[in-house]
Amino acid sequence: MEPSEQTTGAAPAWQVLPTRDAELGEGMTIRRALPTRGRRMIGAWCFLDHFGPVDVATGEGMRVGPHPHTGLQTFTWPLAGELFHRDSLGCQQLIRPGAVNLMTAGRGISHSEESPPEHVPTLHGAQLWIALPEAQRHIEPAFEHYPAMPVVERGGFRVTVLAGESLGEQAPTRVYSPLVGLDLAAPGDAALVLPLRPDFEYGALVLAGEARLAGGALVPGQLLYLGRGRESLEVSGAAGLRLLLLGGAPFGEDVLMWWNFVGRTREELAEYVSAWNAGDPRFGTVRGYAGDRLPAPRPPWAAA
Repeated sequence: MEPSEQTTGAAPAWQVLPTRDAELGEGMTIRRALPTRGRRMIGAWCFLDHFGPVDVATGEGMRVGPHPHTGLQTFTWPLAGELFHRDSLGCQQLIRPGAVNLMTAGRGISHSEESPPEHVPTLHGAQLWIALPEAQRHIEPAFEHYPAMPVVERGGFRVTVLAGESLGEQAPTRVYSPLVGLDLAAPGDAALVLPLRPDFEYGALVLAGEARLAGGALVPGQLLYLGRGRESLEVSGAAGLRLLLLGGAPFGEDVLMWWNFVGRTREELAEYVSAWNAGDPRFGTVRGYAGDRLPAPRPPWAAA
């Protein structure tokens, strides 16, 4: 497996890309939308997983043991259910729908995520990563919990502004690149013309239901890449639609990813793998998780 190399944006486009699907315990479907072979990044958004919905009434739910990150921010957005976060800074945080957990890895951090012992029967949501620019990718790690995000009611949609600015609302989330992230929920039939920034590239992922965007249909399991140069986007759908719209200025830096690390060279990524597996204190220790930490797979180009 090669490291995934991120590329910059393109002109206005209509590119529908299938997600890469996998099962992750408890019968949970994980749909990997970024990175894929056809699209590595959208702005600084470099990773997007859609998990669930899955019935966790009788099981443990999600359990992801302690693991490291570098050079990125993790962005957790649950639609149903709860997740409990622990990290090497000593932060412990339960997150529920409507809230955001934003963890800045910077030079290095480790964390775990799990369903709490008492949890509702359904788990559903999205996990995103944001690549940090060169000037910030070695900053001190941090964790921030945002219990509520700004919401705009428009055209029958309930639009939550997750990152950046849209529809007159500014998200409180602290990011380091020009970005926007929106969650569009339709309690009934809805139609809206969203203003866009022509200098941003955009992509869309349906989490539930079926959307129509600029006249084309989109369903779960598909990532729609829209490119740059658009000033607006027509979005419509029926009750139950849930849609993520992501955008940002093309990143403009060469980025490599391996496992949970974001870096710039193969040598750097291999060093992160070795450091984590050797217990390097740069990643700290996650305390309180009932299980083992996850070992980093050795990249094929690294020396044995």
